[in-house]
Amino acid sequence: MSEQYPVLPGAEPFYAENGPVGVLLSHGFTGTPHSMRPLAEAYAKAGYTVCLPRLKGHGTHYEDMERTTFHDWIASVEEGYEWLKKRCGAIFATGLSMGGTLTLHLAEHHPDIRGIVLVNAAIDIPAIRAGLAGGGELPRYLDSIGSDLKNPDVKELAYEKTPTASLLQLARLMEQTKAKLDRIVCPALIFVSDEDHVVPPGNADIIFQGISSTEKEIVRLRNSYHVATLDYDQPMIIERSLEFFAKHAG
Repeated sequence: MSEQYPVLPGAEPFYAENGPVGVLLSHGFTGTPHSMRPLAEAYAKAGYTVCLPRLKGHGTHYEDMERTTFHDWIASVEEGYEWLKKRCGAIFATGLSMGGTLTLHLAEHHPDIRGIVLVNAAIDIPAIRAGLAGGGELPRYLDSIGSDLKNPDVKELAYEKTPTASLLQLARLMEQTKAKLDRIVCPALIFVSDEDHVVPPGNADIIFQGISSTEKEIVRLRNSYHVATLDYDQPMIIERSLEFFAKHAG
């Protein structure tokens, strides 16, 4: 199933071939690589080999997204992981929102991943469960969930509508990933915004308690909403994650 719409300007994937340590970045649900681009560029500048794929059905039109499943999104990050595997001896993974869910999924299935960095990762969103379980007839498209930012001067490149079918896929991905959290043993750096209007901040605690990693830390973001990678705390996320990579690269 190919996408019918062109890729939006700014939604292109980003690759940089540098040193022997690689970082895979995953953007969020209905979002695009745009939300992770500043991190990807900072990591590349620091000498890392970087892969920031565009998730299937994202960055084009929400009708493309509606036709994809969570298996397609997993395949997009698995492809990125394989690309890095050919070039790097050590790989880290980092993700925002559903990109965090996909990062957790990767760590569950690839124990060789050196460490994971999560930013407002999604593992349990009761509002989605309640909405889908309501039994009533849901509209085909819901409002956009993009651009939840504290900084009024920044806008995230994301879909203006959210396909209900895609929310069902997200719910399945979260459920599957949550069930296997104890498989994760690598170091984890977990960023969570105090105020997030998309993913409840309690998700960070569920992940922290669920993973089996001995080295894990929650870092509270006081000055950002959901898309913290584009918000006021972005420099701190970049700085702390680079310290984390340097510490665990071996």
